Amino acid sequence: MTVTATSVDESDQAQPLAAAPRGARLVRFVPALAAALSGVLLYVSFPPRTLWWLALPAFAVLGWVLRGRSWKAGLGLGYLFGLGFLLPLLVWTGVEVGPGPWIALVAIEAIFVALVGAGIATVSKLPGAPLWSAALWIAGEAARARVPFNGFPWGKIAFGQADGVFLPLAAVGGTPVLGFAVVLCGFGLYDVVRVAVAKRRGQDIRRSAAAVALLSLVVPVLGALAARPLVSDKAENGTVTVALIQGNVPRAGLDFNAQRRAVLDYHARETERLAAKVKAGKVPKPDFVLWPENSSDVDPFANSDARAVIDGAAKAIGVPISVGGVVERDGKLYNEQILWDPVKGPTDTYDKRQIQPFGEYLPLRSLIGAINSDWTSMVRQDFSRGTEPGVFTMAGAKVGLVTCYEAAFDWAVRSEVTDGAQLISVPSNNATFDRSEMTYQQLAMSRVRAVEHSRTVTVPVTSGVSAVIMPDGRITQKTGMFVADSLVQKVPLRSSETPATKLGTLPEMLLVLVAAGGLGWAISARVRNRRVGADG
Repeated sequence: MTVTATSVDESDQAQPLAAAPRGARLVRFVPALAAALSGVLLYVSFPPRTLWWLALPAFAVLGWVLRGRSWKAGLGLGYLFGLGFLLPLLVWTGVEVGPGPWIALVAIEAIFVALVGAGIATVSKLPGAPLWSAALWIAGEAARARVPFNGFPWGKIAFGQADGVFLPLAAVGGTPVLGFAVVLCGFGLYDVVRVAVAKRRGQDIRRSAAAVALLSLVVPVLGALAARPLVSDKAENGTVTVALIQGNVPRAGLDFNAQRRAVLDYHARETERLAAKVKAGKVPKPDFVLWPENSSDVDPFANSDARAVIDGAAKAIGVPISVGGVVERDGKLYNEQILWDPVKGPTDTYDKRQIQPFGEYLPLRSLIGAINSDWTSMVRQDFSRGTEPGVFTMAGAKVGLVTCYEAAFDWAVRSEVTDGAQLISVPSNNATFDRSEMTYQQLAMSRVRAVEHSRTVTVPVTSGVSAVIMPDGRITQKTGMFVADSLVQKVPLRSSETPATKLGTLPEMLLVLVAAGGLGWAISARVRNRRVGADG
């Protein structure tokens, strides 16, 4: 009887002992899974969805995952967070070229997030950890916007906040300050929960720690509310009536360029339709017309037929047109905006300065060709970069040109405003990417830029979505996708500069210094503790 009881006791004890290692192994995967899923949650906060607030719990979970970890663990968990975020966010990059370039791009970009993760883990035990952590995130974005190949800032936290309460902060310090506020609030949310749980368990929590946690959550929200007066759609230099032409394309995909003459004809035809509506009194006559990027891939300076088509459209509407062309000059290829007067013809040009790697030029061409010759055939000739800002004088208004991909770069937009632009136009061509989320992500960027510099932003696109955006970030008109259409609207002209415009890169540099200071403090503290331990 005793033997039987003993054997029952032993079997009851043996079962948990056998299960413990298995459970421990499963628990070890929880941080990795949480890191990846919180990255996905951050992706879901981005357009076309309006769930901007999901960025806060995404960073709160990241803060929990990284707290107290070694820098090596932070590196790995940060990489998983980056993959969870960027893989779905950038899936549009593989729409026409396949998964290889998409996965390669994400694998490289996630390295920046991994390094940020290592840094956040390192500073996670410092007083004021949310501050240092948020600054480190912005430092990572600053690096990603500059290297490699002149950077790729797509996926900046600010670009997911066009519908959010934090948007006015774009006018204070641009995308770095807007992004910093969101990330700080997210890490602050985790710290508030952590402190609350610790208090409930009866643990001794310093008042200063609780205060810092609460301030990290509250200050960004109060800052956004205080910044609202900086956001205005009032005219300062009168108004202009602007028209956007969306001519559409024969079909989506890379091969639409083979039908570039058809694309030109479509935009000329839609402009002539608009002229007929104006003549019939159905819409007001615009002061000028904006065509999208690549609306004339037939060089009008070298092709008299293309020149005649554009000239005919300009004469029909009777006002200047900004035409997106592909132009060869001195043996070099340029993505160019051409100011076309109905009487004088072409009078001014702007050459795109921030050209897209692997789209408009191919870095490491010989190396990539050795890996896959199909990729080199997609970019047969590299485009050259422009060197000067582009501000066209159209009907007395100063119109700053920011061509497509350039809208993602802080400096490219700001340079047009500091050069006198009273209105910003972002001519784009998204037909290559079909109906992907890319169009809506880019449209959100333009909304952030409108608030950042307090300017009306127009977005004429070959195949949609074209839109008119007020200086307060509101979309007042937009088209559908893959339809021929035009938009006509009276919009305000503004010339005052926001703090973000005046400060330029200064807020970003200050946040990078804050990140460096926190990282230096954490590293020196660890070194000092090791020395004390060794002496003891």
